[in-house]
Amino acid sequence: MPILDLSPGDQTITVTGDTALLEVYAALPPGLYPPFPRVELPDGVGGLVLRGGFGQTFFFGAEVLGVTFRAPSGRVIRAGGRTVKNVQGYDLTRPFVGSFGVMGEALEVTLRLRPGLSARHVSAPGQLDSLGSPTARFTWQDGEEVHLLHFGHAREVEGTLSGVPGAREVTGPLDLTSRFPDGMGLGEGGTLRDRRFGWVNGGSAPPVPPLFARVAAAL
Repeated sequence: MPILDLSPGDQTITVTGDTALLEVYAALPPGLYPPFPRVELPDGVGGLVLRGGFGQTFFFGAEVLGVTFRAPSGRVIRAGGRTVKNVQGYDLTRPFVGSFGVMGEALEVTLRLRPGLSARHVSAPGQLDSLGSPTARFTWQDGEEVHLLHFGHAREVEGTLSGVPGAREVTGPLDLTSRFPDGMGLGEGGTLRDRRFGWVNGGSAPPVPPLFARVAAAL
């Protein structure tokens, strides 16, 4: 089963690396949300973690509590843990997030969940640069439209998204996987981007600092 453990009390979920993002949403009880918007992207949760998330306006690495991964050497390494206070393996969990595969392949991932009484997703004509400082938990641009998704207390959600001119409701999940048949990479000229990168079909990964490459090679 792709959902290995779900603990609403601890607000954590553990899934296999190939678990689809929308499968996570489907497994969650009302009022809990994962650290990614309700969209489908290539390579499931493992791919999302390797790319360092998508669309978030917060520090994504803090939302990944643990990861079990297969290093390039073939060794299986477990870093972090299921509970928020467990910091065993912490030094490898944070570097793994956003490593674009340099440290290996994610086999299992434990994510922190966040509570919210209400959630809303809107899109509107515009550019990311015109939004100013982001207040929604997730923002991204798709062509000539910006998307904003926020969850929390109902009044907070409405206040966060009420000032977006020309906003329309997005009521269902978005599946973006068909745009990336050769994988989701970085590049210029793509229609999809967030505040970190532009995302294109195929594309490349960020350059690896020499020290980071040495750490990965030692695993």
